[in-house]
Amino acid sequence: VAARPRRLPVTGVEAWIRDPYAIYARYILRLDPLDPIDADPGAAERGIFVHMALQMFVDAFPDSVPPDAAERMLDFGRQAFGDALARPGVAAFWWPRFERIAEWFAEREAARRVTVAESLAEVAGTLEIDGPAGRFTVSAKADRLDRLAGGGIAVIDYKTGAVPKAAAVVHGLSPQLTLEAAIAAAGGFEGVPPARVEDLRYWQLTGGRPAGSEIVIGDQPGRLAEEALAGLRRLVADFDDPSTPYRSQPLPALAPRFGPYDELARVREWRGGSTSGASR
Repeated sequence: VAARPRRLPVTGVEAWIRDPYAIYARYILRLDPLDPIDADPGAAERGIFVHMALQMFVDAFPDSVPPDAAERMLDFGRQAFGDALARPGVAAFWWPRFERIAEWFAEREAARRVTVAESLAEVAGTLEIDGPAGRFTVSAKADRLDRLAGGGIAVIDYKTGAVPKAAAVVHGLSPQLTLEAAIAAAGGFEGVPPARVEDLRYWQLTGGRPAGSEIVIGDQPGRLAEEALAGLRRLVADFDDPSTPYRSQPLPALAPRFGPYDELARVREWRGGSTSGASR
């Protein structure tokens, strides 16, 4: 137990639930997957560029939206994409999608900010809980926190790819957003006092048609935050028990589609190419 992590990001908690071996490989064996050599920017890089542009906008306009919001978003996008715009694939495929995202975002912001006192981007936070083996810290960097005019708080997560299923979030299998809500409710985000969590949602920004969409999670966000925190406490207690192993994909139906440590765990070998069977 002394070798087991006492700190995880909220993004790691889902892996802890769905594929504990990935936590073992990354945080105990300290093995990091290697990036492909000389690879073109992929989906992850696109997400970074989009997130960066959104952060620039919110940082520049935390409490109001300018009349030329779409144009300003495009300016921030050019800064975020930087030299990548010189790549033909980025200019031909990614940038047109970002242009549509900028337009959708500007329209959505104009409507949303009516009920928002202040928007904050990329806010770091932590929350400590007591476990059988000592203190455990969960950390997060929230894409966006909106301090609402009525005194509550909204937690928004941007997704440029797939969005977790609402049922998986509600039932604690994808707890990133709900754990961020728990941190916010406890006042764990820097410069953000504790407040009642009134809204949890994803903004899916694909740049397709439509360019964006909103997915609201549950109608009792405060309760979901409490349940996520209770689930984390149970998880910490389980892995503070030395008899609890870090199994690879213990429930295949809940396993992630792609795991960076699947080859190390020899998943295809012990599954025999199937999607069911006992984990090792």
